[in-house]
Amino acid sequence: MQMTPQMGYDRAITVFSPDGRLFQVEYAREAVKRGTTAAGVKSKDGVVLLVDKRITSRLIEAESIEKIFQIDDHIGAATSGLVADARALVDRARVEAQINKVSYDEQVGVEVLAKKICDHKQSYTQYGGARPYGTALLIAGVDDSRPRLFETDPSGALLEYKATAIGAGRSSFMEIFETDYSDDMDMDAAIMLGMKALYRSTEGKLNAATLEVGLVTLEERQFRKLSEDEVETYVSRVREELKGTEEEKKDDSESQDETTE
Repeated sequence: MQMTPQMGYDRAITVFSPDGRLFQVEYAREAVKRGTTAAGVKSKDGVVLLVDKRITSRLIEAESIEKIFQIDDHIGAATSGLVADARALVDRARVEAQINKVSYDEQVGVEVLAKKICDHKQSYTQYGGARPYGTALLIAGVDDSRPRLFETDPSGALLEYKATAIGAGRSSFMEIFETDYSDDMDMDAAIMLGMKALYRSTEGKLNAATLEVGLVTLEERQFRKLSEDEVETYVSRVREELKGTEEEKKDDSESQDETTE
């Protein structure tokens, strides 16, 4: 069997290819791209995380699939990629948060925790005998003065965003966020923006039973997940709003056609 040049560099995480790539890390990123879409949106008074769990069979109990996790009172995380890897990282993050509480008698900072998780992920790209984590995390929380939203990468890279998405639908979500995001959004508007992106990416097939929404506000400083009834309220609102917009566009298009004729 003839070996391709790439095969000599993708068998070990510690070997760079001649053009400076680590193929195992890139393969881990592909695992994230194949995962369900998770999104985070920062508002002036908090942060919201949204995930469509993408149920593939009506026999699956939707409650058994968890993609949004609480890490500390004021911090939550959403995942895309290998969920088992994400659970391991979430468990580690919870331990780090408790260590900080015991050591310093204060809640861990959102950025501090995100960097600790990224440092751990980076270590798995530097030593042989283990593979990188095949998951990306959105870490959302509130510090003393402002909400924070971080995206972590399988390589250990860390970026802070106002609004972002990970997973299969990232590109369509980012197009909507780039167009419609505003710095002075309140929490309700941030949730509606995330729901709007979910509606577009699923072509209108939103189901409250398969959506997870978690949020934390500066006022309450307590991360929580919305109940199915609360999610259904937002789903109904976004359906009505976007269907009305689509009908207006259709009417405008038909009137333009008539004018042209």
